[in-house]
Amino acid sequence: MSSAASRTFGLDLPEYPWEAMAPYAKLAAGHPDGAVNLSIGTPVDPTPAVVREALAAAADAPGYPTTHGTAELRQAVSDWYARRRNVPALDPRDIMPTVGSKELVAWLPLLLGLGEGDVVVRPTVAYPTYDMGAILAGATPVAADHLDELDEDVRARVRLVWVNSPGNPTGIVRSASSLRALVDSARKVGAVVASDECYAELGWGEWDPDRGGRPVPGILDPAVSGGSNDLLLSVYSLSKQSNMAGYRAAFVAGDGAIIANLVNSRKHAGMIVPAPVQAAMIAALSDDAHVAAQKDAYRARRELLVPALEAFGLSIRHSEAGLYLWATAGEDTWTTVERLAKLGIVSGPGVIYGHEGAGFVRIALTGSDERVAAAARRLSAAAE
Repeated sequence: MSSAASRTFGLDLPEYPWEAMAPYAKLAAGHPDGAVNLSIGTPVDPTPAVVREALAAAADAPGYPTTHGTAELRQAVSDWYARRRNVPALDPRDIMPTVGSKELVAWLPLLLGLGEGDVVVRPTVAYPTYDMGAILAGATPVAADHLDELDEDVRARVRLVWVNSPGNPTGIVRSASSLRALVDSARKVGAVVASDECYAELGWGEWDPDRGGRPVPGILDPAVSGGSNDLLLSVYSLSKQSNMAGYRAAFVAGDGAIIANLVNSRKHAGMIVPAPVQAAMIAALSDDAHVAAQKDAYRARRELLVPALEAFGLSIRHSEAGLYLWATAGEDTWTTVERLAKLGIVSGPGVIYGHEGAGFVRIALTGSDERVAAAARRLSAAAE
């Protein structure tokens, strides 16, 4: 056989980390009352009627949509930033829709022109796609929560810094002063700061404005940005707040020069949000009532799960915002995963989020009311 005929095509990437959960999912499926899958953050509640109606009304879309997004969509995003994220007067030209936020996370290092020798910093406990994006571009991913944690030679090669607040999986919220310090450090080395903020509407306790708390700070807030969006990108998804995961509806906003370059690159690559989805995004961004109702549903599920998990012997850490409870029993991650699976509960293993996640599990709030209640009953009964 010739060398050409024996060549293997494809990227040599690690196995998708969730594959390791297969035996535990099978174990949980054997529970007499069925499995309760709280391992991933896939919304299970209906997409709001206002969104579905807008999608249907825009379904006659024979022409190609624009990569940059319609003027109406970009204005709706700008208005949303002013109303919900304390970012006044964001220029609609500095906004671009994306095909969900995960594709942007995965491709941003490449689209920024990063490659060998460049460093991409991501949180110490983080969504695995930040690393994958760096690897796909040929850059080096490095875990750090502050740039001053890095050796000087590494810090000098940093070109992109990912911040995720509220964090996945930990639910950590970074204060405005903490974000400002990170922005200042990154600007000193000429690095872009990209802030993944898709859980920003889901703050709890001190970060829950509906219960007397403060809004979660964002990277484009003047208290963080210093009044300039230079080298800053805010990334947001409608998957969580509006149950639009199936729509792949998200956007990025910030530094005008970077956005213009991204728009141009994505035109060449054909990375375009479909026109009906853009119309649905306008409807979602213009209606706050459905977001508040969905948050109420998650709050109720959270209030059921927290005491039940604690009764089972798990300690909840961080989890100030977002759709997850970050929990530990002080034992090996897979031991906890198995103990939960024997109760028919599928959890997320903390070890897939980096070595700092060892010993933890992630419990999602994205089960139905009935399934979450079932999980709470099982946990409480096991603790008796």
